[in-house]
Amino acid sequence: MMRLQNKLIATLIAEGVEDLEYYVPLMRLQEEGAKVLSASLDLKPVKGKNGLVITPDAKIEALQSSELFALILPGGFAPDKLRRYAVVKNLVKEMNDAHKIIGIICHGGSTAISAGIIKQGQRVTGSTGIKDDLVNVGGVWADEPAFREGNQVWGRVVADIPDFNRELVKALIAGLP
Repeated sequence: MMRLQNKLIATLIAEGVEDLEYYVPLMRLQEEGAKVLSASLDLKPVKGKNGLVITPDAKIEALQSSELFALILPGGFAPDKLRRYAVVKNLVKEMNDAHKIIGIICHGGSTAISAGIIKQGQRVTGSTGIKDDLVNVGGVWADEPAFREGNQVWGRVVADIPDFNRELVKALIAGLP
């Protein structure tokens, strides 16, 4: 049963994206019937942190939050590049303001920080490399593999992708009309 048939979900990518945090959720969402777009700042092929090459489907600037069912922020070095652009921060903030599901794993939290979507006192997780940053914006660190906090689904690291995917799919299905 494909429970997310034709739901449009975007994954934000840039050079150095964590390959597994990109590909594994993408494939899991495709199993559920979702149409997953890989979106980058331009349409040039992107090389993942571990060498896999991804060809973007769309430019981030072309995405409309009103047309997206959800957004995924994988980790690696990509979030540190993406967080510098207003078009990225605006899209993340619009999706959050619309209470749409945002999957955030590992270093993906740094994009969430820059977009200003972490509320004071909310649970957060990710790579310990950004733990201080998450705490400094008011997040409460939870050393857990994955969980849902409001419309945000948080995952810690690559080893936690199975837990992240379970929480993500559960949250997306709960959001169906």
